[in-house]
Amino acid sequence: MIQITHRVSLDEKEIEESFIRASGPGGQNVNKVETAVQLRFDARRSPSLPDDVSVRLQKLAGSRLTLDGVIVITAQAHRSQERNRADALAKLVELIREAAKPPPPKRKPTKPTKGSKERRLEGKGRRAEVKSLRRGKPDSD
Repeated sequence: MIQITHRVSLDEKEIEESFIRASGPGGQNVNKVETAVQLRFDARRSPSLPDDVSVRLQKLAGSRLTLDGVIVITAQAHRSQERNRADALAKLVELIREAAKPPPPKRKPTKPTKGSKERRLEGKGRRAEVKSLRRGKPDSD
């Protein structure tokens, strides 16, 4: 079990890892060794996640979420398979921790204060005055 928060933990069996060849420079090593990790986690059907956390997680995943509700995380920053695995798992854990946080409280709409209304109208009056002075009087011929 991977402990995410005090109320959320994941079973390691829910996470599927596959190894792929990393892109970018690296000489012959990158052409021969599959060091990059592609981690897959089914956020929609996971029994470990509460429904509210699952919904927020799917929203947070963005482009990493497939149409089936599977989150795909790729890690290829390191040269070793083990460090890329740890990196991918850390990314997933951080994403789930972010989703497990309670949503911020709703904003209570407030009315503008009397002083702010007066300042706004005063500013509008000043602008109107400046613009009226720019208007020339029509020439009478």
